[in-house]
Formats: sequence, C-alpha cells, structure tokens
Amino acid sequence: MTQSALQRAWLSLPEQASESSVNQNFIPVFLDSLGFTQHEYCCEYYIGRGKHKVDFAARQNTDTDKFAQTRQDPFLIIESKGRHINFMHQTPYKKTVDQLKYYLASEATYCQSVRWGIITNGDYIQLFRKHGKVVFPVTKLIQLNAENIDQKIANIKQHIEVPIRALFIALYNNKGGVGKTTTTINLAATLNGVYHKKVLVVDFDPNQRDLSKNLAIKAASESLYDCLEDYRNHHIVNAISTYRVKYRQGKEYGFDVIPADQKFLHLKEQELTAKVTRGRLSQLLHSLKNEYDYIIIDAPTNWKIFSQEAIITTDVVLMPTQYNNLASLENAAMAISELFPEVGRQKREIFFPDCADPIALPIFYNQGSAKIPEPQKVQAQKAIEEIIDRYHKQLGLNLFPYFFPKYKRSTQNRDVFTVNNYAYIANGAFARKPGVYLHKTVLESYKKLVREYFI
Repeated sequence: MTQSALQRAWLSLPEQASESSVNQNFIPVFLDSLGFTQHEYCCEYYIGRGKHKVDFAARQNTDTDKFAQTRQDPFLIIESKGRHINFMHQTPYKKTVDQLKYYLASEATYCQSVRWGIITNGDYIQLFRKHGKVVFPVTKLIQLNAENIDQKIANIKQHIEVPIRALFIALYNNKGGVGKTTTTINLAATLNGVYHKKVLVVDFDPNQRDLSKNLAIKAASESLYDCLEDYRNHHIVNAISTYRVKYRQGKEYGFDVIPADQKFLHLKEQELTAKVTRGRLSQLLHSLKNEYDYIIIDAPTNWKIFSQEAIITTDVVLMPTQYNNLASLENAAMAISELFPEVGRQKREIFFPDCADPIALPIFYNQGSAKIPEPQKVQAQKAIEEIIDRYHKQLGLNLFPYFFPKYKRSTQNRDVFTVNNYAYIANGAFARKPGVYLHKTVLESYKKLVREYFI
C-alpha cells in the first residue's frame, strides 16, 4: 500500500528526534495536510509579548495579502517539541500547554486574531481553541502512529475549518445557594449590555425554574421538551424567548432565553433517560453555534441527567462558591476530579473518540459584603489548601490552578476572584431584572468578572 505524505514524514523522524528535526521534517507536511501552502505559514513568529516567538503561525492568504510575507493576523499557531519531550509525563506536558496559553494570552498583541493552537512533539498532538480570554482543549492528547495519523490529522482539519462563533459555558456547583442562577443572569446581561455580545441563556433546571421565574420569561411557541423528545419535528429556534429591557433614552438591552420546561417534572429518571437521548441537548444547541457569541447553561445542583447533559454540552464550566461554605468548595473539587472526567468519557462515546474533557475555569466567590474579613479569608485559604493536598495525595491531581490560579512559588498568591455586593445582586430578582441593570456597584462587579474570565 502506498504511504501518504504524512505517513512518510512521521516515519522519517528519528526515535529521539530533536525539535529542529520535527520542525523541518514533520510540521511542513502537517501544515500542508491542514490545507496551508508554504506561502501561508511562517516559523519563529513573534507574538508581541517580550521577545517570545512561537514555532509556527499560519493563515490562509487573501487576494491582497500573503501571510508568509506580511505575518499579520495569524489564524493558527503551533508550539512544537522534540520527541524526547515526553508529553505523557505531566511536567513537560503542562509546561508546553502553559507555553501555548502564554502565547495566546491577551498580552500577546500579535496573536489576538488566533483562533486555534496546537501542541505536538511528533508522537502526540492536541488541539486547543481560543475564544476571547478562554483557551481550552478541543481534543484530548492524541497519540499518533503510522496507521492513524491521516485520520487524526483529518479530524483536526475538520475542526479548524468549521467556523464556531459561540463559547458554551455551564454554571454548575453541586451545592445549592451559591448563586449559579444569579450569576448566569448577570453575566449574560453584562456581556450584552457592556460588551455588545449576543447571548443565549438556557434554564436547564426544570425543578427550580428560578431563572425563568426571576425574569418572568414567557414560553415560546415550542418547548425544550418537545425539541429534545422529537428533534426531527421541532426546531430549537422555536423554543427561544426574548428578554429585553427598554430605557427612556430608547436603548434596549437583553438576551435570548430558552426557559425551563415543566413537562419534565412529570417524568421519572428512567423515563427521562428513555425520552432524552444522551448528547441531544448538545446537538440542538450546537446548531446555534454561529448565531450567538455566548451560550450559557444554568445547570441544576444534582448530578442527574439535566446537569450531566449541561456539562456534556459545554466547553467550559464556571463554578460559583462561597468562602464560608466548605461544601461548595469540596463539591467544586469533586466535580473537577471525578464528574467532569466521567463526562469526558461519555462525550468520547457519543461524539468522537478524541473529545477533550469539559474544562473547569478557576472558582470564584459569591459573597455579600464588600470585603471578606481577613481572618475568614485565611480560614478559607487553609480549607482550600487541605482540599488540594488531599486530592494530590489520593489521586495525584494538581488542583492549584482551579482554586489559586495566580499562585506561584515566588509570590505565594492565594487570591480567589470575588464578586462583591451579592446581596444587592440577588435583590434584582424582585424587580424581574438583572442586578447589573439596577445597581452601578453590581455592574462594576460583573464587568470585573467578565474581564477576569472571558474578555
């Protein structure tokens, strides 16, 4: 059987191929397989942050612009390593991922247009997507060999060729009362009102229906239940309601909502499982992926079909906690270490075998006062450190990035992002409006939240 160009390039690499060997013999053929000609990529691309350069950058040419000449507005970057850098070992793998994220950060001024990032050492490859400030894996770390390399690279090509506008976010914590619904509402309102993003919110908690009730959302012409049960005869677009607030100046703000559906309440778990095919919510909502900038799902607290379907659908999970609520912190750790990897395994069974696990963003505190008292702040830090230490000893997991994302040995920074004025935010429910529409201090808190995580 005739070998493909990719197979020949991969087989030509020495067993301990250096980075320069991978760059010279494998990456050009790999880029060609992704659809980039030699005039549509360059090596040693300056990212605009310090003196750092990423190994490769690529973008398809236009009629008036050849990327290899102008080096402007890259679409894809690749950070490569030699085969001797073993990605199956956590330290070199994490270091390479952190390097890629550094190149994709907002401070890297010449990488603002980048939408995709790849790490590879020739033996392994992984695809990442960038949406605003969020960088997350689309695939797991894929092992390459002569038999699978053509198909694996074809799958990556399919990902980067399909335009995706929306970032899918789930709000989840297995502990109730931490402000998931309130955060969902005000996050959506801020993204639209301040940053002019088009947002769809999904109330996927039929038992509580707090989001739908708090905003007095009216049902659309079709229901989410109908779409999930019989997607061939019901279109998800017809299940969307609108929430708008008009001001005297004539300005109008708001977002779209798929309200919670009471039809689910009459079904037991076994009946739900039979009627709602696993992964169906994801399929329905992903049909809207180019209609919105953000699709935010308010997931219920229990770990049953609704919360599982929400996490299966999402790209990233945002988890509100409270500094004086140990259960909310413990549940966040459990979700990151146990529940989300299990969802990843389900996704690989439902969709395609290289799906990445859902990724948790760092936790944040929802709290009522303007400032956490220092003794309680220290107490919360100690509780988190005990959780981190326990999971490291028992499972070998490093939860520091999820709880103390700014921590470095040199600075010992254990700060947790905090949304202040939570009491004022919650009061917005009585006015049937997001708190950010009513209180300037609330708006400032949520602008900080958006800048911290998303934009």
